[in-house]
Amino acid sequence: MSNFKDKLQVAGVKSTQSRGAQAKNINAPTILQWRFLLVLVVILLVFIGLGVRAAYIQVVAPDQLIQQGDNRTLRTRNDPVYRGIITDRNGQQLAVSVPVRAIFADPKKVAEGGGFDDRRRWQALAEVLGQNTDELIAKISDPTKRFVYLQRQVSPAMADYVEQLDLDGIYLRNESRRYYPAGEVSAHVIGFTNVDDKGIEGIEKLYNDWLSGTPGSREIRRDGKGRQVEILSSEEGKQAHNIQLTIDQRIQALAYKEIKWAVSYYKAASGSAVVTDVKTGEILALVNSPSYNPNNRQGVSAHRIRNRAVTDAYEPGSSVKPLAVLSALEFGSANIHSKINTAPGWMHLGGKIVRDARNYGELDLTDIIRHSSNMGTSKLALSVPKEYLIDMFYNVGLMSDSGANLLGETNGIFNERPRWSDFDIATLSFGYGISVTALQLARMYSILGDGGMKRPLSIIKTDQAVESERVISAKAARDVLHMMESVLQEGGSARKAAVPGYRIAGKTGTSRKAIANGYGEEYVNIFAGVAPVSNPELAVVILINEPKGDLYYAGDTAAPVFAKVMAGSLQLLNVAPDAKNVSSLAAVQGGHNAG
Repeated sequence: MSNFKDKLQVAGVKSTQSRGAQAKNINAPTILQWRFLLVLVVILLVFIGLGVRAAYIQVVAPDQLIQQGDNRTLRTRNDPVYRGIITDRNGQQLAVSVPVRAIFADPKKVAEGGGFDDRRRWQALAEVLGQNTDELIAKISDPTKRFVYLQRQVSPAMADYVEQLDLDGIYLRNESRRYYPAGEVSAHVIGFTNVDDKGIEGIEKLYNDWLSGTPGSREIRRDGKGRQVEILSSEEGKQAHNIQLTIDQRIQALAYKEIKWAVSYYKAASGSAVVTDVKTGEILALVNSPSYNPNNRQGVSAHRIRNRAVTDAYEPGSSVKPLAVLSALEFGSANIHSKINTAPGWMHLGGKIVRDARNYGELDLTDIIRHSSNMGTSKLALSVPKEYLIDMFYNVGLMSDSGANLLGETNGIFNERPRWSDFDIATLSFGYGISVTALQLARMYSILGDGGMKRPLSIIKTDQAVESERVISAKAARDVLHMMESVLQEGGSARKAAVPGYRIAGKTGTSRKAIANGYGEEYVNIFAGVAPVSNPELAVVILINEPKGDLYYAGDTAAPVFAKVMAGSLQLLNVAPDAKNVSSLAAVQGGHNAG
C-alpha cells in the first residue's frame, strides 16, 4: 500500500514537473515575436523623430525651410525700361535706345557641364566674339566665380548664334544701347553714354537722371516646370523722360557741313558755328569741327570730343567794336552824327601805340565800324568813364556764362584791374585783353538783334516764358545795327558775308593768338551778324581757328561761311527777304581794313 502511495506521489511530481515545463514552453516569446517588437519600436522611434523634426522645422526654426522653398519657386522679374528719347525742336530723333543683349558666363556651371570638352563650340564662340579662344577659356576657367561678362551690347543676330551653340554656363541678358541717328553732326550737343547706359558727355550727362528710368519689378511664384502660377507683389518703376531740344536739325546739318568744309579748305585747327533765335534766345544750331561719331568712338581722341563753342575762349578782336560805339551813344559822349578824327592813323597811350591799317582821317560812327578803325573805337571808349565801358561788356553777357547750362561752359577770361590805363581801355575796345567763347558772342549779338533785351540762351525746349531785361536802349541798338550793315557793303571789310535779298548787320574779328610774352603768328577769325535787319530773327557766329595759307583775315574765311549758314537758315525758316528796304548807308564809300 505504501508502495502504491509512493508511486502515486512520484507520478504526481512528474506530472507537475511536466506541466511546469509545458507552461514554460508556452510563455517564452519566440524569435518572430522579438522581431515584431523591434520593428514596432523602430517605427515608433521614427514617427517620434519625424514629429520632433516637424515640430522643430515648423515651430522652432521654420525660416530655413521657407527660404529653401522660396529659392526654388520664387523669382523676381524686372520690366525693361529704356532711356528717354532726345529730339530736336521739330521732333526729329537725335538719340534713341535700341534693344541689344549681353553675353555672360557662370564659370561654376561651365565646369559642372563638362567644361571645355567640346572645344569646337568654344572656338565658334570665340570667333563670333572676335576673341582669342585660349584667352576666352582662361577668363571663365575659375569655378569659384559665378559671373563674368564676355561681351556687352551685341546685336540680336550674334546673340541668336551664341544661343544656338547651347554651351553650358553661357547665358544672355537683355539690355539697351544708345544710337545717334545724326552721328557727328550733333555729337557735341548730344554727347553719349557708356556701356551701362549712363550719360558721360553733353546733354546725355547733364540730364542723365531725367533721361534714365527705374525698371519696375514683379515677384512671382513658379511651379516645377518654370511656369508662373502666382504674382506675389509688384513695384512700379520710374518712367524715363524724353527731352526736346531747341536745335533745328536742318540748320544744324547745314552749319556743320559749312564748318567742316571751311576747316578743311583753310587747313584750320578747328572751327565753330552758333545760330540763335534773337527773340527767344533759343540755340538753333551749335557745331564744331573736327567732330566724332558717337556711335563708334574707338580711337577717338579727347580733343575731338571737346565742345569748343562753349569751352574754348579766344580774344574776339574787332567783333566787339560795336560795344565802344554803343557805350558812347548810351552815355551821350557821341551821337549818330558825331565825327571822330583818327588822323594820323596812330597815337601814343602810356608809351604804347594804337594804330589803324592806314590814316582814315575824320570818320563818323558808321565809318568807324565800316573800316574797323582801332583809333575810332579807342577814342570813343576813352570818351566815357572806364566803369561805364566795362559795365557794357558785362551787360551783353561777355563776362558770364550764356545761361544755356551746357557741359564744360567757360565764363571766358577777363582780368579785372584795380586801375585801368588808357591803353588797357583802348585795347579792350577792339577786343584784346578779354577772351570769350563763340556762344557768349552769339548771346551778345542776340541782344543787339532784339533791340537791347537780354535773356539767357537755352538748349532745352520749354513752354515757359524766359525772363528778359533791357540792357541797351532800343534806339541805340537799332542805330548800331544800321551802322553794321555798312560792313557788308561797298568799302566794308566783309562784303563776302552778304546774303542776296536780305539786309545783314555784322562785324569781322581778326585777332592774333596770345602766346607767352606776347602774340604769335596764328590767327582767330570771327564773323558775327544778325539778319534781317528790318526785323531781326537770327544771330550767327562763325569762328575759324588758326587758318593756314594766304587767307587769314575774317573777311576772307569766316565771312563766306557766315553767308552760307545765314542764307540757308533764313530760307529753312521761311523768313521773308527785306533787301528792298536797304538803308541809304549803302551810298557811303570808304577804304578796306580786314579788321
